[in-house]
Amino acid sequence: MFLTISTTGTPERPATDLGFLLHKHPGKAQEFSTSHGTAHVFYPEATAERCTAALLLEVDPVALVRRGHGKGRGGAPDAALAQYVNDRPYAASSLLAVALSGVFRSALAGRCTARPDLPEQPRPLRVEIPALPARGGAELVHRLFGPLGWASVRTEPVALDERFPEWGDSRYVRLVLEGELKLDDALRQLYVLLPVLDDAKHYWIAPDEVDKLLRAGDGWLAAHPEHALIAARYLARHKRLTQNAIERLELARLAEADGSEAEELDNAVDESPDAEERSVPLAVRRREAVLAALRTAGAARVLDLGCGQGQLVQALLKDVSFTEIVGVDVSMRALATAARRLRLERMGERQSSRVTLLQGSLAYTDKRLAGYDAAVLSEVIEHLDLPRLPALEYAVFGAARPRTVLVTTPNVEYNVRWESLPAGHVRHRDHRFEWTREEFRAWAGQVAAKYGYTVAYVPVGDDDPEVGPPTQMAVFTTATDTPKEGEAA
Repeated sequence: MFLTISTTGTPERPATDLGFLLHKHPGKAQEFSTSHGTAHVFYPEATAERCTAALLLEVDPVALVRRGHGKGRGGAPDAALAQYVNDRPYAASSLLAVALSGVFRSALAGRCTARPDLPEQPRPLRVEIPALPARGGAELVHRLFGPLGWASVRTEPVALDERFPEWGDSRYVRLVLEGELKLDDALRQLYVLLPVLDDAKHYWIAPDEVDKLLRAGDGWLAAHPEHALIAARYLARHKRLTQNAIERLELARLAEADGSEAEELDNAVDESPDAEERSVPLAVRRREAVLAALRTAGAARVLDLGCGQGQLVQALLKDVSFTEIVGVDVSMRALATAARRLRLERMGERQSSRVTLLQGSLAYTDKRLAGYDAAVLSEVIEHLDLPRLPALEYAVFGAARPRTVLVTTPNVEYNVRWESLPAGHVRHRDHRFEWTREEFRAWAGQVAAKYGYTVAYVPVGDDDPEVGPPTQMAVFTTATDTPKEGEAA
């Protein structure tokens, strides 16, 4: 298996910067052991004007057989022979994708310690793969790579046997991609699409493959017109995993489309109608109310569900009484922003051990979220369609089941106090609903009764005598932790 990545440059911006990006010195040939053979990285050319890095994966056919990764299917007449006679050592497939992610791990993540500015700079790239399986033909190759920003996607069919042209073409193509992209974007596209085009994987598809797909597809897969086909093939057509991936991609697309990375989700209106609000924004007062409720509950291990850009996670880290903080969001872009806000890469070991950022959808149960003292859903539920709320309720209150759950949401009655908000409009374009105080309490009461919690209500912001507070908060406590009569609530 063979792949080359080339770039051009100038004396001011030399092409050999590719070595910094790949974390592989252009003057050295290097070897890396993989579970199925040896990966070689070398540079056929390395000048300021042009630089090419080559990845050669030397597959061990015996290792493939030992691990049961031949092309044969159990029970097929040729299954035994297919273990030994197959295209795995020669054609780009999931084997090459896994080698790519292992050898160029830092480059895929967009990290360059020596030159932190380089990963964010698009470069003229040329990627060539001499033998690429294309189940679906050259037309599918163009459908997959065409929408991803490449200026040129060229495919040349590989003949079954050049000595016998009448036999026609094989299902393999020579692929050449050219365009100006960031290197990590190009590598992540290859990591996903190589096994998709081969339509086969050499390893067992586990549930965590969905997370791998969404991490590698962050920033491009959700908006890809063929995202459903990509998910199905990448996940070997496992129906449940594919449906999970497609729904999470749709949620990520909505999160990216509403511009949530650039602003706090509920800051679409001016939250400062008077001098007092101007001095203390509602978003700050909301975080303070959440922190106070968590301290009252005695929570040490806290989930921030729908953490967005990490403002609450950052506030929690400042209080050493919170020993473990987990931020969860469906958008990898939001999580990347949160990581930058928190400066995770520069954080000391003791501090970094307290915080974890996870990608996940709140509409699905997640074993990673079980057993925590408290969970916070701050300005989250109003971004879900009402029919999806029961799934969130079960995932949080039924499956994860923290001792305390805090839910904040806008009070629609207070909207008349926003001079900048037209009548009848919600506070943010992505809000699917905004509830009155009565509606919120009816929902919270029903959830508490169903899942064995008690619930209390806390106003956040100035409590207007006519329309109530701008934000309403429900504090859910498991029945076993309910204060006894006469104790402070």
